Amino acid sequence: MPLKFCANLSFMFQETSNLLERYGLAKEVGFKAVESGYPYAYELDKLVEAKNNAKIEQILINAYVGDIMKGDLGFAAIPGSEPAFKSSLEKAIKYAKALNCSLIHVMSGKVEEPGDAHASVYYKNIKYAASIFEKENIIGLIEPINPYTIPNYFMNSFEKGLDVVKKVNSPNMKLMLDVFHMQQICGNLTRNITQLMPFVGHIQIAQVPDRHEPNTSGEIDYKYILSLPEEMGYNGWIGLEYKPKGATKDGLNWIKEFNMAL
Repeated sequence: MPLKFCANLSFMFQETSNLLERYGLAKEVGFKAVESGYPYAYELDKLVEAKNNAKIEQILINAYVGDIMKGDLGFAAIPGSEPAFKSSLEKAIKYAKALNCSLIHVMSGKVEEPGDAHASVYYKNIKYAASIFEKENIIGLIEPINPYTIPNYFMNSFEKGLDVVKKVNSPNMKLMLDVFHMQQICGNLTRNITQLMPFVGHIQIAQVPDRHEPNTSGEIDYKYILSLPEEMGYNGWIGLEYKPKGATKDGLNWIKEFNMAL
């Protein structure tokens, strides 16, 4: 099955600072779908209007993470923040339902000295989220993030993320497989992607180390790496969570270079 790519509006189309305008820009260059990390600075009706006007599908949003300007990146692993976590889920579900979006990435938050208390509350919160998502027909996602991009991020291990997904044991809680983070966390991409794929609900890509387009200079041979999920019958979307090296539209030449399509 041919792979499907969605534009990450938090990273791409930096030609405008307005997220609402990026929906139209994504459609203009041929995207059929988008994802966005932090939509909550915009009124929900405005987001829905922008999406509908562009006639484009919303694949994924992050759950509300708190005040990004203060460094907040979620509540799931923060003891004592259970009320804020539950409130963030309610807000995310409201946005997801209005945008007809079926994937929500649940962020763990940053912890300087992680311990048993953080692991315990994280598991309880993720299990709670899964139970809510089951009722709402939404897939929750756990994304391991490398310690270089976000120091002290709690969920920084694919082994740890897989363990949580297995213990929660819900069809509505899966792993986010971001190849950019995987390469920097554990490498061994062929084996890890192959072994993790049965637990994966979404894939994201970017080159390492500069997080540019897949065909730019870097550590990952994406022509080969993208063949793995395709051969395994992955039928979800692949989010382009990369920072365009130049103009977003010009950077999309990798699609034709790889003999693929948006």
